[in-house]
Amino acid sequence: MTVPSKYVIELLLLLLFPLSSSMCMADFHSDTGVLFCPNHMKVSPDGRQVDLVMDQSCGSGFQSNKAFIFGKFDIRMKLITGMSAGTVTTFYLNSTLGKWHDEIDFEFLGHIGATHYILQTNIFTKNVGSREQRIHLWFNPTADFHNYSILWNPHQIIFYVDNVPIRVFRTGATGVPYPSQQPMTVYGSLWDGSNWATEGGKIKVDWSKAPFVASYRDYNVDACVWSGHGQSTRCTNPSLPWMSHTLDAGELKQLEWVRKNYLIYDYCTDPTGTKPECSV
Repeated sequence: MTVPSKYVIELLLLLLFPLSSSMCMADFHSDTGVLFCPNHMKVSPDGRQVDLVMDQSCGSGFQSNKAFIFGKFDIRMKLITGMSAGTVTTFYLNSTLGKWHDEIDFEFLGHIGATHYILQTNIFTKNVGSREQRIHLWFNPTADFHNYSILWNPHQIIFYVDNVPIRVFRTGATGVPYPSQQPMTVYGSLWDGSNWATEGGKIKVDWSKAPFVASYRDYNVDACVWSGHGQSTRCTNPSLPWMSHTLDAGELKQLEWVRKNYLIYDYCTDPTGTKPECSV
């Protein structure tokens, strides 16, 4: 009996179980929709860039037209220049279509100047959040665009800034749920967080500095597209680089460098209480 070659087998599998996938540089015109306040969302003619505008009447936001289960999500952002205290600029995944709340967050907390900006990351699993970590950035995030990435696979979530890992959240803690059962939609937003964002709400938005503008460009998705029924066939393919990726020795050194030099808050060391995963 002739044994089919590897390539013939792969072709047969594709015909029987077509993959639902996305790997492309997205177009903000066709791949995203307005989250709120459409007049404050300005998309460039080529669809590569969107500017979110906030004044005293409204902020703005966008969301992906598709939902995903696992993937690598990249975007380049240029944050609000000058006085940005009280503002919150975000890039995140949210289980809008799910039964419970899962969320993976980048939140940029404005301040009196670029060097004071705080990047906060947070993770919700089955309605439980309060897993904040905060860092200062090692560059001026308002002077130019920088790349922010979320890698989400069945084993861990990795946050990257310009390809440098700044945080890892892994499976493994007993009794701690991991976001793996629901699709996630991609969001970006700019809004007024005066009641908490800057120094715990001590410094509010200065509306005399409005309008505030945060810019996003080069939104790229390499992910499993949710078909509406269970998980995509592609989500179980371990050969995809982001499905099996773990931090190598070089990335571990980078992560330690960030934690040693730029970490300013970690919920795992907060004396008011820690969660079970902090021991993993």
